[in-house]
Amino acid sequence: MTRTFWVGGNWKMNGSVASIKDIVGQFNAGSSPSNVEVVIGAPYVYIPLLAESLRKEWAVAGENCYIKSSGAYTGEISPEMLADVGAKWVILGHSERRNILKESDDFTAQKVVKALESGLKVVLCVGELLEERKAGTTQTVVNRQLAAVIKVAKESDWANIVIAYEPVWAIGTGEVATPDQAQEVHAAIRKYLETEVSAKVAEETRITYGGSVNANNCKETAQKPDVDGFLVGGASLKPEFLDIIKATQ
Repeated sequence: MTRTFWVGGNWKMNGSVASIKDIVGQFNAGSSPSNVEVVIGAPYVYIPLLAESLRKEWAVAGENCYIKSSGAYTGEISPEMLADVGAKWVILGHSERRNILKESDDFTAQKVVKALESGLKVVLCVGELLEERKAGTTQTVVNRQLAAVIKVAKESDWANIVIAYEPVWAIGTGEVATPDQAQEVHAAIRKYLETEVSAKVAEETRITYGGSVNANNCKETAQKPDVDGFLVGGASLKPEFLDIIKATQ
């Protein structure tokens, strides 16, 4: 089967009303291939602005959510709230939440299930630290992160999950996994899904790459058979994001 190429932006804790109006204006004026699915992840407070102003064939994502619908959880945001203000997706398990905020694999998996139950689609981030890559445990780490979700998700849930492989050592560092390194891990993830879930899920699930992706380095990686797109950080705040979504064109 042909998996639809998927490109997401993750603005992280960046942006202002003025800067978002500016970049959205540039995104809306540019060309976007009809055979590429595009999603922009924004800070909670800017999701309504983005959902209202962004070109309608692109979708909006939250960058995190909680495991409950409502209640006494000061400062948290439920997936239902994200959907209520226009988000269609949510980014979960990003390394900055796993490593800075110490969110566990199991907690991330609970978020994934709750988000899916609430009607959001999920970008599930996985990836290894530099010391883990040097120790040769990349796939052990990635499989452990995936296993937590596999344990609690239904097979049908995977139709609404995009995996983002993001080697932590390549995020915001300027270091980029080579196309062959990305392909190696993506192929191993697909094999793991085949073994632990099903051949259908392995074949159909989109596995994207993230980690200092920009317009200059994306084209070769996009040609790899198991790379189904990108999750883009800093470059998604710039007009060059339009070039990244055309990586396969």
